[in-house]
Amino acid sequence: QVQLVESGGGLVQAGGSLRLSCAASVRTIGSYTMGWFRPAPGKEREFVASISRSTTTTTYAESVKGRFTISRDNAKNTVYLQMNSLKPEDTAVYYCATGPRVVGTTRGYNYWGQGTQVTVSS
Repeated sequence: QVQLVESGGGLVQAGGSLRLSCAASVRTIGSYTMGWFRPAPGKEREFVASISRSTTTTTYAESVKGRFTISRDNAKNTVYLQMNSLKPEDTAVYYCATGPRVVGTTRGYNYWGQGTQVTVSS
């Protein structure tokens, strides 16, 4: 079974940057779409960004577009989320997720990491 482990979270001031990593226990990342999520008011998890297995398609939530960049290194079974120009409202636990048949921005994510805390101070 796929196991995902996030890292790279921390405390940063508004306008700063962080890079989150999500490593998979098996060589599955190269075949699956990968996504990043965070909690939001009224939602269990809010979509942040995703990248297709081919790396030719990336998708971002409007709230992070232009500030966050998702990428993957299939040889390392790792997906990254580069977060720039961070805002206090970005504060959340960030989760990476994947699945063998992801559809759109929310469906099909059946493997989840434990989360990594990102705190942005004003």
